This record gives sequence, structure tokens and C-alpha cells, in this order.
Amino acid sequence: MSSTERLQRYLASERGGCGDDEVTERLAELEELDAVAGGPALEDDVGVLSALANETRYKIVRILHVADEELCVCEFSPLLDVSDSAISHALSQLTDAGLLTRRKDGKWRKYRATPRANAVVVALDGSRGL
Repeated sequence: MSSTERLQRYLASERGGCGDDEVTERLAELEELDAVAGGPALEDDVGVLSALANETRYKIVRILHVADEELCVCEFSPLLDVSDSAISHALSQLTDAGLLTRRKDGKWRKYRATPRANAVVVALDGSRGL
């Protein structure tokens, strides 16, 4: 059964009858939804969500959000139960995703959560009623 046939069956069931014009109209409405939902930001948003889909990376973002200041890469080691190389890799992924900014200060690298990272944390906290 094609997707159009399924849609036609659904519309007939929901609306008590369905012709080709109704299917065509509904397909046009659905295509508009798809165009808006799948707009240019979709790929970027998926990259952000992928970057956060790891406990270490998400914890780094939350730490920086709560700190509300720059932290040196060396300050994460006592807080995370992973290797220094894993921390560095996580920081790079988060920076590449636009969730952190990185600044070199002499021989140290300092990181800060971006407004987007803070907004994601606030949204997630709000969704839990925190």
C-alpha cells in the first residue's frame, strides 16, 4: 500500500469520505508543514542535539551553564570520571556544535557556554519543571 493510499484511507475514516481533491489538498498542507519543520535550521539543530547526546558532553555544558563563567580545561578533570583526552575531545565536539566558545589564555584554554547552550539547558530544565 502506498503512502497516498494510506492517507486516503485515513482521510476517508476521519472525514467520512475522501476524493482525489481532498488527498491532493491534504498532501499540499503536509508538504508545507515539512518545508517549515525541515527548514535550514534542521541540520544545525540535529548537530546540537547529537553533541549533547553523551553524558560527559552534556555534563560539561551544564557545568559551564551553572558556573556562568569561563573554565579552564584543567578544571573539568576533577569533575568528570573520564580521561583528559576524552574531555578534550568532548570540548572540541561541543565547540564545533556551537555550544561552547574557546579562548586561549597563554598556555591554557578556557571555555564558556554559548547563549544557545544556555537556552537548551534552560529549556530542558523547564521541561522537567525545575
